[in-house]
Amino acid sequence: MLRTFSASIWKEDKWYVAQCIEVDIASQGKSKEEALANLREALELHFEEPQATILPEIRQLEVELHAS
Repeated sequence: MLRTFSASIWKEDKWYVAQCIEVDIASQGKSKEEALANLREALELHFEEPQATILPEIRQLEVELHAS
């Protein structure tokens, strides 16, 4: 599925910074094109389905609460 995002691009010292406007994700590169390519990769990773590499152990616990 393709989705379009907007990016704001500016230069900080020797680096270009690309920040997605719709999602709080940013990346950088030595050129505008590299910054945008890195932002594209960061967005793809952000929206990737999570996959647990180690299955966590889930347990239940009881906690006594003292209401004031």
